Amino acid sequence: MPSNSVTLVGNITRDPELRFTASGQGVASFGLAVNRRYREGNEWKEETSFLDVVCWRELGENVCESLSRGARVIVVGRLEQRSWETAGGDKRSEIEVVADSVGPDLRWATAVVTKIQRSGGPPPREAPHGYDDEEPF
Repeated sequence: MPSNSVTLVGNITRDPELRFTASGQGVASFGLAVNRRYREGNEWKEETSFLDVVCWRELGENVCESLSRGARVIVVGRLEQRSWETAGGDKRSEIEVVADSVGPDLRWATAVVTKIQRSGGPPPREAPHGYDDEEPF
């Protein structure tokens, strides 16, 4: 079965920007630089890929509140191709990452995680037997 899933580790190249659709859905976007360092003979080489990342709804809002340019992050999502036509009639397209999850890379930094209480979501699930008083975090 085909799969379109990517996991990327890189640095944010521009502060996440939050916008809202006409229906009120939050959508954040930011740039991500992913470096690849390898050895060719006795010489080290480095290549950098630059990608645009899109985060919808609560994920986008949380990314904008929590992360900024330069932060090293882990992004899990899928690739999507977007096409459009410029005002001059030229056709353009780009591949972007639509994120399912974004988090700080804790290899080189620490983070403080704060769980957000949201209203209007689905009702809470019943805890499995023996876990009545435990919080998931």
